[in-house]
Amino acid sequence: MAGSTTNISIRMDSDLKTQADRLFGELVMNLTTAFSIFVRQSLREGRIPFDISQPARQRNSCRHAGSRKDCERSSSKKVY
Repeated sequence: MAGSTTNISIRMDSDLKTQADRLFGELVMNLTTAFSIFVRQSLREGRIPFDISQPARQRNSCRHAGSRKDCERSSSKKVY
């Protein structure tokens, strides 16, 4: 582990942070520790350590979209 630390700032929805604080509290850690674990695992694997994909309902709607532009427009909405 490096001998020094640095501060970072992350913006996120307040409800999302509340949920994360609750979850990580149950896991006996805080958001800083959870984020550090995520970054270490990312560096270890050389990638984001989990798959990222569209929710199934969004994939299905894109299959039936009238055009690629319609699908891209609906895909640009944030989903957490």
